[in-house]
Amino acid sequence: MATPLFLRNSLFPPLHHSFLSFPKSCFPSFPSSIKSRPLTSTMMRGSEITEEVSETKEAVNVDTKKKTIFVAGATGSTGKRVVEQLLSKGFSVKAGVRDLGKAKTLLSNDNPSLQIVLADVTEGSAKLAEAIGEDSDAVICATGFRPGWDLFAPWKVDNFGTVNLVEACRKLGVNQFILISSILVNGAAMGQVFNPAYIFLNVFGLTLIAKLQAEQYIRKSGINYTIIRPGGLRNDPPTGNVVMEPEDTLIEGSISRDQVAEVAVESLVHPESCFKVVEIVSRTDAPKRSYKDLFGSIKLT
Repeated sequence: MATPLFLRNSLFPPLHHSFLSFPKSCFPSFPSSIKSRPLTSTMMRGSEITEEVSETKEAVNVDTKKKTIFVAGATGSTGKRVVEQLLSKGFSVKAGVRDLGKAKTLLSNDNPSLQIVLADVTEGSAKLAEAIGEDSDAVICATGFRPGWDLFAPWKVDNFGTVNLVEACRKLGVNQFILISSILVNGAAMGQVFNPAYIFLNVFGLTLIAKLQAEQYIRKSGINYTIIRPGGLRNDPPTGNVVMEPEDTLIEGSISRDQVAEVAVESLVHPESCFKVVEIVSRTDAPKRSYKDLFGSIKLT
């Protein structure tokens, strides 16, 4: 029997996505495309940042402070794409990794706007706070466990690890948190307990339940959040346009990791993404919509 599409394009192969003061992004937004003058140091400030708006072809000055974003899981299949897109849009990036050697082969370490730091989400919030640092403006969590014999691995990474990141942000006053999660995390409440994808993904230590509880922790933390739930992750280039739906809506579909990374980066610069849970897939028959429109179509949670 042929392998079903939802298993060939697993929701997060290899089973990983790779879960009050408002930040500035909740007010007039950054651009969706940012360019900055080259910096000589990752710690420099004051570069002029402009935006190119595709609809109007206008360039405007939006901020004089270059934003620093911490990416957890930066060497993962999705995380490294997040890093690349952040750098391409003029952000400074702190790439949190567990293996410096691997990071140096996967990430462009000759970029002065990139800083690679040791960060293991399972080691507690104190060490993570040191890695994130007081100069970080936001955190993107693209971590995910690797399957093995340890059935507690999903909880160590996708649950406790995410909680550790949130607590580190609270200690530092970092008030924007982007989590890359998964569709079907709330499958039981959606009546999808017999959905083969839901069953398959929970075989590995109740992965989706671990992610759901991490999401719930974020939503109660008081930190500005955007929770992104992609469908099955594809490593190939994007085909089709992004479809964005409210939480607990999508039960199937897939999306390129490049588009997932793009949604994560765009959520930083669009105030319409604040305090929202969004589910995303791509479809060839879907119309192309701006991210302002996509995020704006989702109600606050």
